[in-house]
Amino acid sequence: MMRPAPAIVWIGTVLLLVPAAGCDDMTRQNKQNPYASRETAPADIPSGVVQYGQPGDTSRPIPPVTIALLERGHTEYHVFCAPCHAETGNGRGMIVQRGFPAPPPLATADLMSAPPQRLYDVVTGGWGVMYGFAQRIAPDDRWAVVAYVRALQRSQHMMLADLTPEQRAAP
Repeated sequence: MMRPAPAIVWIGTVLLLVPAAGCDDMTRQNKQNPYASRETAPADIPSGVVQYGQPGDTSRPIPPVTIALLERGHTEYHVFCAPCHAETGNGRGMIVQRGFPAPPPLATADLMSAPPQRLYDVVTGGWGVMYGFAQRIAPDDRWAVVAYVRALQRSQHMMLADLTPEQRAAP
């Protein structure tokens, strides 16, 4: 059996170690947000323009609550909100169970008394550690999420006596 030449072993070792020496966990990168200052921004925003779908945008009226709207809200809530807020809105979603900071339960008095526009603005722009969903959820679907959250809040405080006889008989 032939042994490899020492020079080949040395070159092979160097070729394996050099790329590994340049690796790190990439947490310390010199980055700059191009929108951080006027000098580095790619373009100026014309004066008098309000971006569509931003927090405080009242150009879209609150839609009437329908079964279709609630179903769409449930779908969007399940995809975007439940990982943190949980399916029940108690704030103990799967991401929280893995160590992410817990959001407040959705059925607190403060959130239940908040106007719908406030909830819409939070879905749009975020709040605290929650990032905004303006680029992920369409404006009409954000209203669907708000409607579903309202239904979820009511369901946490609903009593059997609050239901009509027809509602009690429904499956």
